[in-house]
Amino acid sequence: MMKTAIQKPGWPLISVITVTYNSAGLLEETLKSIRSQTYPYIEYIIIDGASTDNTPEVIHRYEDVVTRWVCEPDEGIYYAMNKGLELFSGDYVWFINSGDRIYRPDTVEKMVHSFFPEPGPSAKENRSDGWPFILYGDTMIINRKGHEIGLRRLRPPEVLTSKSFQKGMLVCHQSVLVSRKLVEPYNLHYHHSADFDWVIRMLKKAENLTTASIYPPIFNTRMILSGFLDGGHSKQHIPQSLKERFHSMRTHYGWTATIFRHLWIPFRFVGFVIKNRRF
Repeated sequence: MMKTAIQKPGWPLISVITVTYNSAGLLEETLKSIRSQTYPYIEYIIIDGASTDNTPEVIHRYEDVVTRWVCEPDEGIYYAMNKGLELFSGDYVWFINSGDRIYRPDTVEKMVHSFFPEPGPSAKENRSDGWPFILYGDTMIINRKGHEIGLRRLRPPEVLTSKSFQKGMLVCHQSVLVSRKLVEPYNLHYHHSADFDWVIRMLKKAENLTTASIYPPIFNTRMILSGFLDGGHSKQHIPQSLKERFHSMRTHYGWTATIFRHLWIPFRFVGFVIKNRRF
């Protein structure tokens, strides 16, 4: 399945990519969140690892919002994400995977207006070369019934930099949108935490590029952008994921900074669990 996304000069095209495999019930909730969006300029791509359940039937019911659907075997979640990065054509890419959702029907519209008050080709400040390189926000944790559990344990800082992740993944992967000017593939050396490494690399690139924008290159929308399904990939593989994150932090920040930061992470984690009875 392939069609052309609706675009309008002067307005950002948001490319949302969903990676899925044998999760038709969860995928439908994600599709509903895409269909409900009040912002019209969305390219929606589904990368399906050749599901054997009723995923195709679910997708066909939402053909009106699916721009492109690829159904073929792959070698894992980040391999599939890289496939999506090869296909998107929007100004920003946003990963909302099966079971996750865009937080509210007006989320994309409000997000665009947060850095783009009056979209249109006539306004100089609204040219694409003046848009932020990265947009980020907060994340609501949801369960399989779609009920809200609470905001994510790690909260986004007011000002996000590449060094912020020394304290852990302060911004959820599903609440980060990256300009196509930055995008590069996920490092497939990581099987469970390539998203952690990818976001750090994107932040570093954003900091090193010049922009004509009146806005910071890394822009805080101050919004809840996504609903993240509790029990995601990294949570299902906690030991391996933590090991990979340590390796990534060591690569980006060095041994000393990484070890020092890890001395405090367990205390913050235990404190949150005791207070909120969840993690």
